[in-house]
Amino acid sequence: MRRIWKWIIGIAVVLVVVGLGAYQFGYKPAQSPKTVTLGSYGPDTQVCEYIAKLPETKKAGINLQVKDFSDGVSLNKATVEGQVDVNAFQMESYLKYFNQNNKKGKLAVLGTTYLEPMGLYSNRYKSVNAIPDKSTIAISSNPANTARSLKLLQSAGLIKLGGEPKNGLYQPRNVTDNHKDLKFREVDDHTGPRLLNDKTVAAVVIGNTMALQSNLNVKKDAIYHEQLNEDTKGNINVIATNAKNKNDPNYKKLVKLYHSKPAQKYIKQKFHGTKIDVNKPASYFN
Repeated sequence: MRRIWKWIIGIAVVLVVVGLGAYQFGYKPAQSPKTVTLGSYGPDTQVCEYIAKLPETKKAGINLQVKDFSDGVSLNKATVEGQVDVNAFQMESYLKYFNQNNKKGKLAVLGTTYLEPMGLYSNRYKSVNAIPDKSTIAISSNPANTARSLKLLQSAGLIKLGGEPKNGLYQPRNVTDNHKDLKFREVDDHTGPRLLNDKTVAAVVIGNTMALQSNLNVKKDAIYHEQLNEDTKGNINVIATNAKNKNDPNYKKLVKLYHSKPAQKYIKQKFHGTKIDVNKPASYFN
């Protein structure tokens, strides 16, 4: 009986020594993947769902659960309240506007994803110069996108902006030069594409998410669109989280996964190059 116990104890000691040696040389026991809940909406949800299934995501130790939302306001609130860990749908200027107007918590940028060029579309005119004087142009009624719409029209040479923008966002009252005497009709983002067939509207400014949902390609169908430069820096989309979680290493992994080769290949093919990859750290906006 004593021999049996000596034999058992001996085996146990060997297993302990081998285990400690393996750990010392980097052979650590496998850990359970970290579950991260990511909220998104529109075409971005498809991207996130694709990333969730990548082998690279599993290797990173992430179990990515994707939740689809119907609008950005509820998604940001859900992120602040902890219903989702991170979100991926919004441009940096929209996040900044949300933080300025939300008293229950703040969001922080984890990293950038892409620039979706906003475009000026028209079924009646082939170029910006062809738009007649006193025409009506439909722009977004969303404050962040209103400012973005006006900056796009300025870039196109149709107007000039000046004065102090409210909360950093331009409004129609900031138009200082309107040499074509254009009129601006503020509409819900979802309404814009339908106005292309409205004879009272000469052109419509449409964000790329709405354009994609309406089978419009900003590079082919828009008569003018944004370029990636310093003026459009605030229009770059980001991955965001509750500010108190901005240093979470698992959340930061999502930025790298977004810019991985398999993910970028899928995005380029799926959206025909309308999402321009921008890989910058959170400090890029400081």
